[in-house]
Amino acid sequence: MSSTPPPRDLERHDVAAPPTRDLVGLALAAERSRRPSPRHGAHAASPSGQSPDHRSSSSSSTCKDFLRKFVDNELLTASLEDWFSGNSEDCGFRKPAFDVPFDLTELQNFDYALEGVTFQQLVRMPNALHASTSDAFEATAHLALEDFLHAGIKGLWEAFWGPEEAMPFSVACIHSTSSRFYPAEKAISSGKLDGVCATAVLLKNSKHSQGRWDHIVVLTLLRPDVGMVSAQSDQHPSPAVLGEALFFALRVLLSRSLSRSSTVLRNSDSVYVLLVDSQFGGVVNVQGDLNKLRFDTNNVYECAAEWIKRDARITVSSVDRVWNKLGNANWGDVGTLQVLLAVFRSMIQFCGEPKYSLDELATEHSSRLQSRRSERHLVDRQSNGNGVYRFQQRSHSPEIVEVQEEGTVDVKPEEILKLEIGSIVLMEVSNCQKGFQINDIRTESEPPIYGAIPVEEPAKSYLLYVGSSPSHLEPAWENMNSWYQVQRQTKVLTLMKQRDISSRYIPQMVASGRVVHPGPCNKPNSSGSCGHPLCGTPILVTSPVGETISNLIRNGLFGVEDALRCCHDCLSALAAASSAGIRHGDIRPENVIRVSNGSRSPHFVLIGWGHAILEDKDRPSMNLFFSSTFALQEGKLCAASDAESLIYLLYFSCGGVCPELDSVEGALQWRETSWSRRVIQQKLGDVAAVLKAFADYVDSLCGTPYPMDYEIWLRRFRRTINEDHGKEVDTSS
Repeated sequence: MSSTPPPRDLERHDVAAPPTRDLVGLALAAERSRRPSPRHGAHAASPSGQSPDHRSSSSSSTCKDFLRKFVDNELLTASLEDWFSGNSEDCGFRKPAFDVPFDLTELQNFDYALEGVTFQQLVRMPNALHASTSDAFEATAHLALEDFLHAGIKGLWEAFWGPEEAMPFSVACIHSTSSRFYPAEKAISSGKLDGVCATAVLLKNSKHSQGRWDHIVVLTLLRPDVGMVSAQSDQHPSPAVLGEALFFALRVLLSRSLSRSSTVLRNSDSVYVLLVDSQFGGVVNVQGDLNKLRFDTNNVYECAAEWIKRDARITVSSVDRVWNKLGNANWGDVGTLQVLLAVFRSMIQFCGEPKYSLDELATEHSSRLQSRRSERHLVDRQSNGNGVYRFQQRSHSPEIVEVQEEGTVDVKPEEILKLEIGSIVLMEVSNCQKGFQINDIRTESEPPIYGAIPVEEPAKSYLLYVGSSPSHLEPAWENMNSWYQVQRQTKVLTLMKQRDISSRYIPQMVASGRVVHPGPCNKPNSSGSCGHPLCGTPILVTSPVGETISNLIRNGLFGVEDALRCCHDCLSALAAASSAGIRHGDIRPENVIRVSNGSRSPHFVLIGWGHAILEDKDRPSMNLFFSSTFALQEGKLCAASDAESLIYLLYFSCGGVCPELDSVEGALQWRETSWSRRVIQQKLGDVAAVLKAFADYVDSLCGTPYPMDYEIWLRRFRRTINEDHGKEVDTSS
């Protein structure tokens, strides 16, 4: 075998690994970097008194010797040649059929989650067809690859873990003659680009600023013609490239198994390797138990090949385009998504589950779809009477269609459980069952809210929400509404309870669980589904029960005293929630109920917390009539947004003229005109002077970062109610 490095021109078709002599030096240097200092001894002990890598000193030494001799990827590829070609007994004389690491559903969900994420590759990937010189082309390609990986991990970190914490990863090249990792710019300036064998995303470590093999999070091999060769071999990498990927994957796993870090040790059974050229890319994932590897230091390549063929699980993605002809990454295409998803899973290996889950970010696709429909003027105000967007699904088609005002489309989705008055729902809660009898349908909206009484305590009454089966969340828009109403509201109310938010003006969660459907249930686990249409359907039960403002207005039962109390009570709820950084985001007549408790004065409770804003990434519900100006313009809330929505609720509830709104632009124009001409203030002033003053106060805060002073306005409303109506306002909350 040649002792000099082969040409590194990315234009060439043949793929050559760095020479044996260089990787021997790398192995020896890496071994020196892992040795403990003399004052800690040859085998430093963990606090528990055991070796941190849980190996005996002899087996650890054997593994080190094995790794030191495992330096030539061509020898490993040669050992796997019969296996690749299907001439081996190990594969039944058939070519190995590799599964894919990600299916299309995973990539689609990942694509939804990344819709709001910005990636920016500043160094363009050069186009091989227009490369002036091979040296300049290769240098630019390495710089572009590093910038692509940096943009990827930066965007993923800020989207899933948040921008508040510093990103614990870096990107660097691996040189074949030393254990050091350094940026491509340094390799280029020092004339060592020919020795670069891979590019890695590394876990930062202040004690080892030069980087170490066991700190490799994900490895990338920049090799020529990955896409061209794959096109000739069923969209998979060539045996030479795949053999090199398996070689580097096993080196990383062996290095991790020798690490002194418990975090690294936990991930010594799986690694992702990315294969790219200047246009295309693919992913190889290697998983396996290294304890099954036979550490025969006299026959390292046969042992490694045997482990790969018999004990490792290897998945290989198709090779798809990553960069376009201008050198920009196609961030939303399959090729790039595969690479990003491999990087994302590798980040989770070392940093744990992210702050924001993939499913949480993916559900925001529905909010963005809702906003897009409003931009395109596709809303139907008459479909539910308050400007909330509503869709229905035909039973024979997966398409989402708009409900026509004339009622020509009247197909109800079958996925949502419909309950009738008198029916009993069994709910599984903490390994026990609770029964609730439906005695009323409280709202006519979709999905409905039911009044229910517990079978064991018939004197009590609760509100009951029914969600959609998890397998049915995708097809129909109503199902997403039910997801917010049940699953998301359950999360918010649970969080409020954990943060000790207690107020009589905020609903209390009584129970949450899943429907117990008739017939046998053979679901594989507590979170799975047996295939029954109702299996896994979530239910939320809350207290208290009341009449919605929309029903009160319809029946002419909402008066002046109600307006004052409603404003006071809703402000109390908003004040309590804001103390924990929670905002409502969906104030409208259907989400405020009046509760009557016998001899006590009625009070109002703010319900419908499914769209609550917990963090900056959350988006409020968009409503042409009740959303704040800032929400319609920016898609998020300012400090006074909930109060502004409350003003609109009171304005329309007290007889304000209801405009014809069919677009966001029209809704914003109506708001600007109404506030500037003081139409809203004057209408509320006819009800009570304090409402007019409050409207002026909210108008002065709209769109600004200044916080609401809830306490001063709560005192003013309490004083007005007590003086004008002679009834004490309950301040016990």
